[in-house]
Amino acid sequence: MTVGAAVQGPERGVPHILVIEDEPMVQRFVSRALAADGFVVDGAFDGAAGLERAIGGTYELVVLDLRLPSIDGVSVLREIMAARPHQRVLVLSGLGHESTKVRCLQLGAADYLAKPFVLAELLARVRARLREPAIPQRMARMLRVGSLTLELRRRVADAGAGPVSLPEREFLLLQHLMRRADEVCTREQLLADVWGFDPGTNVVDVYVRRLRAKLGADVIETVWGVGYALKAS
Repeated sequence: MTVGAAVQGPERGVPHILVIEDEPMVQRFVSRALAADGFVVDGAFDGAAGLERAIGGTYELVVLDLRLPSIDGVSVLREIMAARPHQRVLVLSGLGHESTKVRCLQLGAADYLAKPFVLAELLARVRARLREPAIPQRMARMLRVGSLTLELRRRVADAGAGPVSLPEREFLLLQHLMRRADEVCTREQLLADVWGFDPGTNVVDVYVRRLRAKLGADVIETVWGVGYALKAS
């Protein structure tokens, strides 16, 4: 593991991860955990250095904080995606507001995890994002699962019957399920990832019904007693 210097001589077959985080304790904690999990880790402590390394290096994943000195994290994300639309970026930030999460996903972030976070969940998300195939440049602003598409910038979904604009929460729920196609997502996972809290209601079921009404009854499958899944075929 190296922190504060670009990776030199990448090891064949070992995923390389860049952690852009200005808090030294969080930087060390995350970097050491990733290194212990088998990854090669590089670090940057401010937005300018992180952006330079993300664009100048080769990383399978960038873990990005949003509150950064010199250049803020949203600007760093925007510049990374402009230069490398295929780059996987996992935002790790204390800014957990829904609008911030939506904005980052629209800009092209592959995932968003709010602080404080559980290390096991961060490592699970990192591994999940690395299992996903690299996104071709022309598709970096769109998700596609079977006949279903989701334009990330405009928040427009199309299941074959024409484009449908989605409000923020429906967009977040659908993109979460699409990024995890063929995986069963529990209601607890969806509440944590999409809502960030448990309102103590059947809110997940309500929003699934809204998406089905707009996109088709068969788009999202109910896995009884567990949660929901979006099938790739």
